[in-house]
Amino acid sequence: MSVDIPFQASPDSLDPTDWNAVRQMGHRMLDDMVDMLAGLREAPVWQPMPNDARQALRTGALPTEPGDLETVYQDFQTLVQPYGSGNSHPRFMGWVQGGGNPVGMLAELLTAATNPNLGGRDHAPIEVERQVIRWAAEMLGFPQDASGVLVTGTSMANLIAVLVARTRALGTDVRHSGLQGRPLVAYTSVEAHNCVARAMDMAGLGSDALRLIGLDEQHRMDMDALQAAMAQDRAAGLQPFMVVGSAGTVDTGAVDDLAALAALARAQGLWFHVDAAYGALAMLSPAQRPLVQGLSQADSVAFDFHKWAQVPYDAGCIVVRDATLHAATFASQPAYLQRSVRGLAGNQPWPTDFGPDLSRGFRALKVWMTLKTYGAAKLGQVVAQNCSLAQQLAHLVDAQPQLERLAPVTLNVVCFRVLAAGVDLDALNADIVADVQESGVAVPSTTRIGGVLAIRVALVNHRTRLDDVQMLLGAVLMAAQERLALGDFQAK
Repeated sequence: MSVDIPFQASPDSLDPTDWNAVRQMGHRMLDDMVDMLAGLREAPVWQPMPNDARQALRTGALPTEPGDLETVYQDFQTLVQPYGSGNSHPRFMGWVQGGGNPVGMLAELLTAATNPNLGGRDHAPIEVERQVIRWAAEMLGFPQDASGVLVTGTSMANLIAVLVARTRALGTDVRHSGLQGRPLVAYTSVEAHNCVARAMDMAGLGSDALRLIGLDEQHRMDMDALQAAMAQDRAAGLQPFMVVGSAGTVDTGAVDDLAALAALARAQGLWFHVDAAYGALAMLSPAQRPLVQGLSQADSVAFDFHKWAQVPYDAGCIVVRDATLHAATFASQPAYLQRSVRGLAGNQPWPTDFGPDLSRGFRALKVWMTLKTYGAAKLGQVVAQNCSLAQQLAHLVDAQPQLERLAPVTLNVVCFRVLAAGVDLDALNADIVADVQESGVAVPSTTRIGGVLAIRVALVNHRTRLDDVQMLLGAVLMAAQERLALGDFQAK
């Protein structure tokens, strides 16, 4: 199908000379993307990018003259679309990435067309984001006057939490005078996401000021070890200020004892933050809610709507119990951001008062439309379904003599490896994962559990079914058989 009317920009703007050209191309693009989503299951999950396509994107000078929109779209179809990461596919199980949803896709079109800046001022998109934050607070069991802001992802949300906790520990003067050598230290588990350490780094506290606490038999932060570390730091003249719990660790999907951490943080006078990047959505599933119920006792929670809520990337969120302290950490009013009681400069506080970004896209619309269209209960069913599939996969692994499960299954992550005598198991399992990925059948990933390399399967996609899990396991066993037949692996 070709566009009958070529797109041509007006001489005095970027708008077209004929809007029907945009309309026709838009209909074509939308039809193509709907077809793509409808046919995901029959397509490869991932395929390596060929050298000619890669080189086409790595070469060529900056375009200076107008091009043809249809040709540009053809370049997208041939160079970009076939070689994505594959996380929309039902057999993408390697990393904790949501699959998106068609309503969110349409919301992105509406967002781009209306193109509001969500930094602040008095317009309806600000109220949409505020409603999303109130819904997030309700989901977490936070008070309705809690504050929050949508960000790129949990990495940025965790940084905001560290900065708010720093303000609580040192007062607002820290924004002007810095740490002044005051030795703040924070605590999290050895399985916490690396973005927590990066947040400490970017906040000027240094990653060495983050104590990585060992685990109990359920891969949760060890409470005795945590208390011992706090006592040791206080005895050394350091100032503990923050505990970061995890609700769904990246390696094994473990959930820290959040209620116990909350109680300890209160007793010690520390800020209690939870990195719940995907685990926060377990609050919507009656079956999984007891595992994460302690989220409601946190001072702040970071999570992503683009994971288990299936909102298209990107859509992270931070919710803070103390809105006054949150605003005190970020709010400022230079002359060009002066607020007013009337006109477009009203409607304070603005989102810029709760985070570092001044220019902000309308992320809230795709979250708002997803929640209003599907409902929280349906999203909770996705969580429950993924966790049920993880348990079924664990049983399949346990029943297979050639496989060894390496960690308990708390939520949706299953870690295991292929066993074989007389070979380097780490090398074998690494090659098995790469072989399965390159086959296009499924995408698992790897991590390290107890010092050994594990095949990691994270079930996050709302499209994933039991037969997808069985196909992945079959592909792993087939790749193992083919690799072992080659005889390339030597024992360490």
